[in-house]
Formats: sequence, structure tokens, C-alpha cells
Amino acid sequence: MISREQHDRMANAIRFLAMDAVEKANSGHPGLPMGMADVATVLFSKYLRFDPKHPHWPNRDRFVLSAGHGSMLLYSLLYLTGYPDMGVEDLKQFRQLGSKTAGHPEYGHATGIETTTGPLGQGIANSVGMAIAERKLREEFGADLMDHHTYVMCGDGCLMEGISHEAIALAGHLKLNKLILFWDNNSITIDGAISLSDSTDQVARFKAVHWNTIEVDGHDQAAIGAAIEAAHQSDRPTLIACKTIIGFGAPNKQGTHKVHGSPLGAEEIAATRVALNWPYEAFVIPEDILSEWRATGERSVDIRTAWEGRVASAEAGKKAEFNRRFAGELPAGFDAAISDYKKKLAETKPTLATRKASEDALEVINGFLPETLGGSADLTPSNNTKTSQMKSITPTDFSGRYVHWGIREHGMAAAMNGIALHGGLIPYSGGFLIFTDYCRPPLRLAALMGIRVIHVLTHDSIGVGEDGPTHQPVEQIAGLRAIPNFLLFRPADATETAECWQIAVKTHNRPSGLALTRQNLLAARTEYSEKNLCEQGAYTLAGSADAKVTIFASGSEVEIAVAARTALEGKGISTRVVSVPCTELFFEQPDAYRQEVLGNSPVKIAVEAAVREGWDAFIGPEGAFIGMKSFGASAPYKDVYKHFGITPEAVVAAAEAKLS
Repeated sequence: MISREQHDRMANAIRFLAMDAVEKANSGHPGLPMGMADVATVLFSKYLRFDPKHPHWPNRDRFVLSAGHGSMLLYSLLYLTGYPDMGVEDLKQFRQLGSKTAGHPEYGHATGIETTTGPLGQGIANSVGMAIAERKLREEFGADLMDHHTYVMCGDGCLMEGISHEAIALAGHLKLNKLILFWDNNSITIDGAISLSDSTDQVARFKAVHWNTIEVDGHDQAAIGAAIEAAHQSDRPTLIACKTIIGFGAPNKQGTHKVHGSPLGAEEIAATRVALNWPYEAFVIPEDILSEWRATGERSVDIRTAWEGRVASAEAGKKAEFNRRFAGELPAGFDAAISDYKKKLAETKPTLATRKASEDALEVINGFLPETLGGSADLTPSNNTKTSQMKSITPTDFSGRYVHWGIREHGMAAAMNGIALHGGLIPYSGGFLIFTDYCRPPLRLAALMGIRVIHVLTHDSIGVGEDGPTHQPVEQIAGLRAIPNFLLFRPADATETAECWQIAVKTHNRPSGLALTRQNLLAARTEYSEKNLCEQGAYTLAGSADAKVTIFASGSEVEIAVAARTALEGKGISTRVVSVPCTELFFEQPDAYRQEVLGNSPVKIAVEAAVREGWDAFIGPEGAFIGMKSFGASAPYKDVYKHFGITPEAVVAAAEAKLS
């Protein structure tokens, strides 16, 4: 272990880079980086396996800063340990437009940032997903290729957020013993002392959900190291409760909320330089300390190269599969498998709920792709997410491919983000569409990061029926469509469901949700098309371009639109039906295609058992909308549709009224 004096100087390098960057930006949170600098120094200098020159090495340890407001801790470490794309000039641009050093760590802005954190508690749940991925891939490929730890650093705020309990309870249940959580136990939040709002015994809470717990002085180098070594021997995940002083070293502000989220000020920084014997200008790190930190960044080179040797000498098929997985590539023949399945659907023309059609599509997908990892938030029989290949994962057996997430939608979605970020697996899970209200933050963060996670969202409308308005989503579809870079699919039948799954699986850089019905639907597509028509977001299902009436619909309402077209055509009114499985993809198409699909019909009608928001882009403000203007009602689903006027007859009446 490095000497105490050397340790102190290395930790102080973190502290002063953090306080100087926050001061220059006149914005930020210096308290956590100053308080947790000792913990970070011990972890990075002796235990964390990483290589700044090869930052995407699959078997590296993962480090997640869940308390993302303390981002200058991470940025300082990336610079000090020698990540090539994090220079001192980047630190000087902290929180400035276009910089890599955003106010909270942003995945993709710089290497070494494993996930986007900011909303408190998300990083804890991300780390649980990373630990699940490590354990699953270790089971599949062996410890010679996959065997690493996931370390996460959190604050009091992360532990107050409800998502933390969802995440740690599952981690304890699954015995994710390679997960180690450092708690910055400084007893301070923005408002002041923790005692203003909370008196939870956090250590007892973690013990209650089967974690190993260790309490240490967060400024004691030897105690921190001993705690990490003890955690490595545990058969359970470990909480290391680090008692720290927020803003450590600032003589007048340390230990107070004044150092949490505000610059220290020139006078206090000067006093801190004296107190910690740091006689250097802002952003200047003495050469001996910078050299020591850079040597720390090279500490794992031999470990990495030995691992690369094991990969190179692995059996050819195992090596190829491992490399393919971490490259994020699909095996050859995936499109052909979907195409063959679509041919069968064109022959059989099944009448199915799209949740069941999703299960059937997954039977094909899971049989072809060994990297899919399924699951459900305790709704497996309703979501239809468990196929014949999906043996359940248990605390003692990770050979399966199905996670029982429990009633933890928020934690589930955030952990799925961690699985995707880890690499090597494609996570999907199930829940009711209405419960996206519980997991919207990680859905949004998945879109922000641009990662491949897939959410099966069943019971997608008032078609839920008897469960009533609490379970009938009306505004959720519009809300999900409003998330930038998120693909929401609402397929109309089994063929569209297969095509939407195909798109979601092949899309590397954005998350997807599939809104699926409880009720059975007739086949809308009755002829085989090699082309994936859903890829363009919307397409003409029936009718000609010169029709007097164009009806736009998604999901279960396509069936209503088709029935209305039959009635209107019977009255001599030419009518076209456009299926709209994904509005986001449609508006990314070339102008010419969009204009062709939108057409010039004098009457345009949209039909969706949800609110109108978003549909004016198709029908214009003068177009007719057949849908919801209120919450739903409890009754058999056909009665509910009739009660709210979402019927073929209502569409016909609206068309005739517009034409009159």
C-alpha cells in the first residue's frame, strides 16, 4: 500500500481539481469529491481493474458514480489516471456548452463514464444490472473470460430515493457478491443535516435485504482497503458505509451544507490550500503526484493482456461468440429467421392478442439469439415474456435466461440499462403500459444514452376492460412518444409485432417499447411481404392515394379503421387506411415518403384508444380524432370501447360529417 503521505497528496489532487473546476464554472458540487477522495484513491490505486488506454476491455471492473452531482470526482480520476480523451482543458470546461465534462456524468461524452447518472439512485440500480450481466456471462463463458467486480459510489440522496430499495433488495436476493457499494455517509443534504428529513438506519436496512455491511472511517486509508478486501471474500453484495466529512479540508465550510452544491469561493479555496499544504496554482498537479496517478492507470495492463491471452487461446467457437456479443453484432441469418416466421403468419392469418403474438415472435428470436435476457415485473403470465428457452435465474443458478424482477418496475428498468451498458446481452422485460409511470426515469435515461433495451408493455389501452381506469393507459402512449430517441411500437397484428421486434432487436442506439393488447385482434396483414413495412413507421394498408377519406390508426384500432373503410366503401366513399406502428420512425423518413403516406385526402381521421396529442401531425388541427378525452371505465372491453365511441360506426359518422 502507498504511504500515508503519498496517499494524502494523491487524494488532494482530486480535491483541488474538483474545487478549482467548480469555482471556474461558478457552478457545481465540490463537497462529495472532497469528502470521498480518500475512498476513490484507495479504490483506483490498488483494487480497481481498468486500463485507460483500452477503456472498453470487457472484463474491466465497472465503476459507477451514482451520486452524479459529484461528477468532478470522476472527471478528476479520468484525467489523473491517463484517459487520453480527458485532458486538463476538459476539466477547465466543466459545465460549459459542448464540453465532455457535463454537470452530471454523461455516457458517451468520454471514455471511462460507464453510465449517465444524475437522477439519484439510478446508478445503484444500473450497477445491479451490471452485476447481473457479469454473473450471467461468467456462468456462460467461464471465469477465465468474465470475472470482475462492479463498484458503485452513492450518497444519502441515492439511498432516500425509493429505487434504491428495489435495487438492493433484488441484489441481496440474487447474492450478487461481486457488487460493492460505497456510501458517502456524511449526514448532509442540500437543505442541511440529514436529520431534517430522515432517521433511517441504513446499515440495518441493507442487512435486512441480505447484504454484507462494513462501517469504516472514510478518511482512513488502511480501513478502506481492509473493507474492500473483506468485501471480496463475501458471498453477498457488500455495503461499505464510509463515514466522511463533506468538503473535507475546507476549514470554514467542511461538514456543512454550504459545501454541498456551491463553489467554495476564492477565499475558502485559498484557506483550503493552506490547510492541506497545497501550494499550487489552480488545475496544476505536481509532477510526482501526476506520475503516481498515471502509474495507477497502468497498474492493470498486465491483467488485461493476460486476459486477452486467455481469449485468444479459447476454443474457436467460444471466442467467436464472446467477441460477437461484445461487438453488439447479431448472428447471420436473423433477418431470414424473421422472414420465415412472417411467411407462416401470412399462411395462418392468426387472430391473436399482440401480447401473445409477441410471445410467438420471441419464441423465434430467443431460439436464434442466445444473448437475449428476458424478464417481467411479476407479470409473466400477462406479459407473455417467458418462452421455452427461458429458464429462470435463481440465486444459486444463473444458467437461465429469465429474471423474475418482482414488483419493481423502476428498479427493473434501471437495472436493464446496466445490463445493456455492460455489454454481451440484450435485455428485454415486461410490464403493463400503465406502469411506465413508475419507470419513466430509466426509460428516459436509456434514450439519452442511446442503448438497446426493449420493454414489453402489455394491456395497452382501455382494452384492459374490467380492471378499470387505474389500469387503462390513456396519456402514456403520447408521453412515451414524446421522449427523444425512444421508439414506441404499437403493432396491429402478429405480422406487425414480428416486424417491430425485428426492428427493436436490430436497433443498437436507442431503446424500444412495444405497446401490446390484451384483447385478440384480426390479422391486418394477410399477405407476405419480404420488406419490413414497419421500418418506415407508417404505411398504406388498404386503399388508393386518391381516396376521399384517409384513416390513420395504430394497434388495436387498425381493426376498427379497416371495418370503417369497408362500411364507407360500401357507401361509395373511397377510403384509405394507414397503419402507424411507430410515429417516431415515420417522421424520420424522407419528405417524399411522408407526403405520400399523409396524402391529400380532403378528410383525415385518426383512431387511437388514447389521447389526441401527437396525431395532429397526421390529420392537422381540422382533422377528426376518434379516441379518448378522459380516463377510462371498468367494464368488459367491448362495452368500454362502445361507451367512449371508439367504433367503426363513429369513424363512419365522422367521415360523413366532414364530407357533408
